[in-house]
Amino acid sequence: MPNRLIDIRVGVPLLDIASYARRGPGHRDRLSPAEVQQIARTVQRAPEVMVKVLSRGGQNLGAVRRHLDYLRLRDDGELELETDDGQRLSGRAVSKDLVEDWDLDLEEHRRCSDLDARRRRSPKLVHKLMFSMPAGTPPEKVLAALKNFAWEEFWGQHRYAFVLHTDEAHPHVHLVLKAVSEQGVRLNIKKATLRRWRSEFARNLRVLGVEANATERAVRGENWKTEKDGIFRASQRGDSTHIRSRVEAVAKQLLKDDRRFDLGKARLLDTRKEVEHGWRAVSEILDRQGQPALAGQVRQFTDRMASPITDKERLAAQVLDRTRDRHIRREPISR
Repeated sequence: MPNRLIDIRVGVPLLDIASYARRGPGHRDRLSPAEVQQIARTVQRAPEVMVKVLSRGGQNLGAVRRHLDYLRLRDDGELELETDDGQRLSGRAVSKDLVEDWDLDLEEHRRCSDLDARRRRSPKLVHKLMFSMPAGTPPEKVLAALKNFAWEEFWGQHRYAFVLHTDEAHPHVHLVLKAVSEQGVRLNIKKATLRRWRSEFARNLRVLGVEANATERAVRGENWKTEKDGIFRASQRGDSTHIRSRVEAVAKQLLKDDRRFDLGKARLLDTRKEVEHGWRAVSEILDRQGQPALAGQVRQFTDRMASPITDKERLAAQVLDRTRDRHIRREPISR
């Protein structure tokens, strides 16, 4: 299920919403203090952290150098890259020196010497990560939380460098992480890995006094997906072939009045039903535990969840809105 939050300190679910609506073995009828705190943050809409893996550009030395240059060279000047050993680097040779210091050239040579010709894609030399918070969060707190998180998670194992960007409304830190550890172990990032990182990044923010939460979209009653990095950047520039083709396909369906039921919609509705049952069970447990105020907030939170929609439905609504706006602008003014 997508609606599970993991407590990495004990390795068990911290907030598994669906489980509270179950009966029989494994049924829970009490909430721990940590679960109550997580529930309160969620229903009170605490700011959500985002941890994103940037998908392209970490497979070869040239791409790694270009990415490091992109991170430090901004329109308003050069930024310093900070490394895992506390160095602050700047200057034209930074990218080249960092690649050599991390022995990425040796890693690439070792990879090219691999006799396993069955490998379809070259493994990454680095992972490109982004940690961000909504607009209004103090940038220095985001940077400090990331430094603490990276030290706890990677120091002494994976080499890394990071930089804070404040050129957009939401403060965010880019972290470049060497994919192979100093012990020779390759890091493969899975969904569970990202859930754990989000939880720990949020915890580090809270330690610094910043309200921060890490929940799954389905738990919050949200179902839209974050666009892949390349698609997102293109759409920000106002030029996205991918999004344009999707909009055109939806527009053709609307012209044909083709509104066939999307199979994805059935999955969304099933997930929403399970989440709502779980939240209602949580409110009943809170009532029994003598926390009626929070139980009421949970019920209100559940009742106010927006109806789940698929990507196609969202795009169709946008197409219809734009068409309606153009039609209104073209209507002659009656006298």
